[in-house]
Amino acid sequence: MDIFRLIQDIKTHLKLNFDEVDRWFEKDKNILNDQPLNKGWTVQQILEHIYLTNFYLLILIEKGTKKAMRNYKDLDLQSEIKNYSFNKEHFGRVGEYGAFEWIRPEHMEPKGELNLPEIRRLISQQYHQCLDYLDLMKNGEGLLCKTTMTVDGLGKINVYEYIYFLSLHARRHITQMKNNELETIKKLKQ
Repeated sequence: MDIFRLIQDIKTHLKLNFDEVDRWFEKDKNILNDQPLNKGWTVQQILEHIYLTNFYLLILIEKGTKKAMRNYKDLDLQSEIKNYSFNKEHFGRVGEYGAFEWIRPEHMEPKGELNLPEIRRLISQQYHQCLDYLDLMKNGEGLLCKTTMTVDGLGKINVYEYIYFLSLHARRHITQMKNNELETIKKLKQ
């Protein structure tokens, strides 16, 4: 496994998804605040949900990063790298909106307590946090800690995979926001 390539691929994935999420903050108020016919979340609520989910995932990522860096002293990193292969397909459905039922905890549901500029600033900080963790674990240390991920039966995943999961979660909701936007445009044309 080329661990440096994996880290770069995750950084690229993060950049693409966070850049796309950031563009949603520039949308017209009609797009941001229109409630879809299915009574789902507005785009603004989805953006808040992305922030909230990132917030809680980053708590786990931070703990995992610290543990991985501690484990570096006791585990054989080169052996872990040699025996690791990143299974992108294992995560594929996470980034697909509607691919499976996703019951999120209540604390990840938008409450409308933050305004758009605050959410945007916080999501930008979260992106930089992810990059900082990847830079800290630049030699493969992120393989040295696994934590259980119950979503879609993923099981035990390492810290790099957790960061990739966070990026896929944003991708999932980008699709949802696009669906909302198309519906809003259709409504406005009627």
